[in-house]
Amino acid sequence: MSERPGRAAADELRDYCLELFSSLAPRAGIAGINAKRMFGGTGFSIDGKTFAIIAFDQLWLKVDDETRAAFDVAKCEIFTYESAGKMRTMNYYTVPPDAMESAALMRPWASRAWEAALRAAAAKATKATKATKPTKAIKAKAKTTAK
Repeated sequence: MSERPGRAAADELRDYCLELFSSLAPRAGIAGINAKRMFGGTGFSIDGKTFAIIAFDQLWLKVDDETRAAFDVAKCEIFTYESAGKMRTMNYYTVPPDAMESAALMRPWASRAWEAALRAAAAKATKATKATKPTKAIKAKAKTTAK
């Protein structure tokens, strides 16, 4: 990992990535994509769903089980970092170098990342809904205490 780039260089990379992602939000264009500083890098999201990050002066796209194979075939690398003396990974991969050349070449990769972000959000919402539903035991106890 290289040293952190200067703020101007980081802002330039952020702005360039926004241009590359512009086709993801066709109705709103670049304005539909939120770029927010986070953890010393930048997170890119649409409607609060993060699909890409910049960390260590590199763009990383969100992956899941449905999209990982395409990134593996393209020989993209998984995001790794060290925490508490252990190497850890996140569901983000680098992009093929040619995808950084134009919005047209980035589109299929960014679309995969956006689809992964949508699936992750849906899974999270389903999990939250299940966690708030009372279990049968709780319902039974509520009936007996109400009598």
